[in-house]
Amino acid sequence: MEVKLWNDKREREMYDNFAELYAIIKATEKLEKAYVRDIISSSDYETECFKLIAHFKTLASTLKDTVPSIERFADTYKMDCPAAINRLVISGVPATVEHRASAAASSTTSAAIVAECVQNFITAMDSLKLNMVAVDQVHPLLSDLFASLNKLTILPPDFEGKTKMKEWLGRLSKMGAADELTEQQARQLHFDLESSYNSFMAALPTAGT
Repeated sequence: MEVKLWNDKREREMYDNFAELYAIIKATEKLEKAYVRDIISSSDYETECFKLIAHFKTLASTLKDTVPSIERFADTYKMDCPAAINRLVISGVPATVEHRASAAASSTTSAAIVAECVQNFITAMDSLKLNMVAVDQVHPLLSDLFASLNKLTILPPDFEGKTKMKEWLGRLSKMGAADELTEQQARQLHFDLESSYNSFMAALPTAGT
C-alpha cells in the first residue's frame, strides 16, 4: 500500500522545501566541522559556506510562515547541529570572513557587505531558475546587486559584475514592467550572473591577507 506524505501540489512543495532545509543545515554542520579540523582549506570553506548561507536565506524567506523558527525546526527533527545554527542563523557569514572583519574592523571589505553581495547574486540566479523573468521582478534584484557591489571599494570601477549589471539595468529600463525576458535573454543573464559571481569570489582577499 502506497503512503502519501502530501495531499496536493502545495503540500508536496512544502515537504520538498523541508527536505532541502534539512539538507542545508546538515551540510553546513559537516562543513563547519571539516573547517575546524583543517580537512578543508579556508578558501574552499569560504566559497561553499557562502553558497549554503545564501541558499539558506532564500529558502528561509520562502518558509517564514511554515517555519518561523529554524531552531525549533532543528529540534523537531532531532538534528543536533549547533555549529550550523550558529553559522546560518546567528552569524550569517563564514568564519573566515568573521575573522578577517574582526582583525581589520576599519577595512571597507566588511563582512556584512560581502555577505550582502553574495546573497544578492544567489537570489538573482535562484529567481531566474524559478522562471521569475518579468521586468518588475528582475530589475529590483539586479538593482540591489549593483548597489551592493558599488559599496565594496576593493572592486575596481570596471569590475565585470558592475559593468554587466549596469548594461542589464539599462536594457530593462527600456522595457515595460510587465514585459518578460525571452528564454535566450534569461539564459544569458544567468550566465552573466554566474560569471560575475565567480569573478567576485576570486576578487575577495584570501584568508591570509
